[in-house]
Amino acid sequence: MLIEQSAYTNRWRRVSPSAKGVTSLCGMLAAYAAATPVAACGVAAILCVVTVLGAGIPLERYLRVAAPACLFLTFSALSLAVSLNVGNSFGDFVLLPVHSELQKVAQVCGRSLGGLAALLFLALTTPLIDIIALLRRLGAPEVLLDIMILCYRTLFVFSEAVRETVTAQSARLGYTTIRLSMRSLGGLVANIAVQVWQRSQALHLAAMARNNDGPLRFLEQTYPHSTRDICVAVSGGVALIVLTLMIP
Repeated sequence: MLIEQSAYTNRWRRVSPSAKGVTSLCGMLAAYAAATPVAACGVAAILCVVTVLGAGIPLERYLRVAAPACLFLTFSALSLAVSLNVGNSFGDFVLLPVHSELQKVAQVCGRSLGGLAALLFLALTTPLIDIIALLRRLGAPEVLLDIMILCYRTLFVFSEAVRETVTAQSARLGYTTIRLSMRSLGGLVANIAVQVWQRSQALHLAAMARNNDGPLRFLEQTYPHSTRDICVAVSGGVALIVLTLMIP
């Protein structure tokens, strides 16, 4: 939900999605082209600054959205940088740092951070509906886009269902003790599982009723300054790639 709030309330909401897609693509290319971890981290820092200061995304919200991916990247880096040596006897094992691989691990982490910053720039500044419309213009499979639309809609439906269920359980003091909390959590999971099944059946019947005739369509927003936005995005993206290649 934080991503959607940012996508609809940022300063660049009226900027063409094509321009933001070009910027994100150039950011990923720059991160991949970075020859050193410093250059890759520089790309990530530039994209982060552009997202926070340019689009007006609050820094706290940006960090909250990026935290799960950064945590996953941290554990992945540790698994690459540490080697497990197992002995002959039970319990005889030791963790040793792999010094020869530290440079490669740093390079992978730097590029991953750059790619993450590029994707966050697109996700936090562009609503998913606009991204889907952009993918449709680029020729993405309609089946994939339909699945994205259904998942997008279902996400909000079940989020509201979870909120209402938790509110009802809290009103009945369902979270006052650990035992009651575990019981309420089990009831919440069971209730949501039933709703998932029922709503999936309803979606299937609705698709069968319309003979699944064509893709799901919706009104697309117009952007009067699309050409200008794309030119600015291409210029900035190319400058970022060139700057990355110049950093030793």
